[in-house]
Amino acid sequence: MRSPRDRLAVALDVPTLADARALAHVLAPEVGVLKVGLELFIAEGPAAVHAVHEAGAACFLDLKLHDIPATVAGAVRSLRDLGVRYATVHASAGPEALAAAVKAVEGSDTELLAVTALTSLDAEALRAIGFAVPEPRRVVRRLATVAVEAGIHGFVCSAHEAALLRDLVGSSATLVTPGVRLDDGDRADQRRVATPEQAIRAGADVLVVGRPVRNAPDPAAAARAIVASIAEAAS
Repeated sequence: MRSPRDRLAVALDVPTLADARALAHVLAPEVGVLKVGLELFIAEGPAAVHAVHEAGAACFLDLKLHDIPATVAGAVRSLRDLGVRYATVHASAGPEALAAAVKAVEGSDTELLAVTALTSLDAEALRAIGFAVPEPRRVVRRLATVAVEAGIHGFVCSAHEAALLRDLVGSSATLVTPGVRLDDGDRADQRRVATPEQAIRAGADVLVVGRPVRNAPDPAAAARAIVASIAEAAS
């Protein structure tokens, strides 16, 4: 069972390796997982992953891979060799790409997470990109089913779909929930958000938090407070 600190992943959404190292060393004593996303990885490459490991945390490499099967498999092998704990691939990449990704991490400690519907997408946005029935829950269910059939047992979803996915994929699956905010008013570019307590009670295993920690006057204290709220909600 994950400890409360291992259920919080803080996003290192900063522009430079120096910024990432500084923030990682502040946060690693408080949280179990630090997330490296596109901005930092494109700027600094694998050194960003090494910075997380050097700080003493597990790395969630969030590149949301979406390409042809051979390219996805090659990318997954490379990130597997970096020793990342979690890695994301879009479920909409299709069954063959997802199956290739699963094969690429066999025998390693890297866990694949299928991205269903981004938390920045609401029904209007889903309709705009071509979903005939753009209700987020139905889109998430369809994409998660594709991922399960390809052999993936971890998912990225909003708290609003966590219970649905738990029913679909069972208790052994890992549900990672972004779009976590400390109150309902702080949405920024997210649409389907939840507080830490709401997300945990909905069935999330790991919460991804960015701005509320990164932009806090005391990021370590903000992280501690969220870990405490996770522990309380899970008790």
